[in-house]
Amino acid sequence: MDSMVHISHGARVAPMFYILLIMFGFFVGMIAVAIKALIFCKIFSKAGYSWALGLLILVPVADIIMAFYIAFADWPVQKELRQLRQQQGKPEA
Repeated sequence: MDSMVHISHGARVAPMFYILLIMFGFFVGMIAVAIKALIFCKIFSKAGYSWALGLLILVPVADIIMAFYIAFADWPVQKELRQLRQQQGKPEA
């Protein structure tokens, strides 16, 4: 009879463990997404764009498009540097 108590107790503990494990995974995943958004907001800000464009990384298809855009577009910071060099008469590097 005593062994039946342990079996039924173990049957109640296992689902609770899996629920806690899923909740922990969800929490860790949300932290990772928040860090990713923060990083891309900082990248867009340093590139001369609005920092809010970094939030588009949270949209599933837009994250791929924005990564290509930031990689191949002419950044506003680069445009400004080019204009300053032209004003000073320095050749482009």
